[in-house]
Amino acid sequence: MIDLLPALNAYVEQIQNRPIALDRQEVLVPLIDYLQTRLRESGRANLNFICTHNSRRSQFAQIWAQTAANYHGLPVHCYSGGVEVTAFNERAVASVKRSGFQVEAQGGGNPLYLVSYSSEETPIRVFSKVFDDSENDAKQFAAIMTCDHADENCPFIPGTEQRIPVRFEDPKAYDDTPLEAEKYDERSLQIATEMFYVFSKISN
Repeated sequence: MIDLLPALNAYVEQIQNRPIALDRQEVLVPLIDYLQTRLRESGRANLNFICTHNSRRSQFAQIWAQTAANYHGLPVHCYSGGVEVTAFNERAVASVKRSGFQVEAQGGGNPLYLVSYSSEETPIRVFSKVFDDSENDAKQFAAIMTCDHADENCPFIPGTEQRIPVRFEDPKAYDDTPLEAEKYDERSLQIATEMFYVFSKISN
């Protein structure tokens, strides 16, 4: 088990005992089953979290899933993509920072963000990209569909071994409202809780 950054470790300790509704547990079963099977058969697994703009939910999911996988010492490579290139939304970036990650931005327009979860581990590289970008260097993976638009408008994703819908509500609906930060943090918290739940089932 890795040593998380102190603020992030405190956040993770709080979420690991948060309840998950039964209907959401059912949504996560195919992802758990895929990981258990893939790790048993080949010793590693790849997950590609996909949302239309790769700017909010899929980025949250990549970051939290990779952190949870590494926390539990599981050889799982998590990445993300979309069908259009935009940028990792600054509101989502701010929420990630509030959770306890350290974030460094490189470049403008569509910056590369280096998201650190431990002082001893390589940061997670995140930026907006299409699902088959060269950054996502894996031939066999499960496509985790994090939004309904991408799920309904991407009928075929090359390289996919299994397509698993794990949809989340979009915090974008609250942009530029008094509830903006609260709703982004709420969505990040949900995704964090569910990803740590998934990987705790694999490690056990």
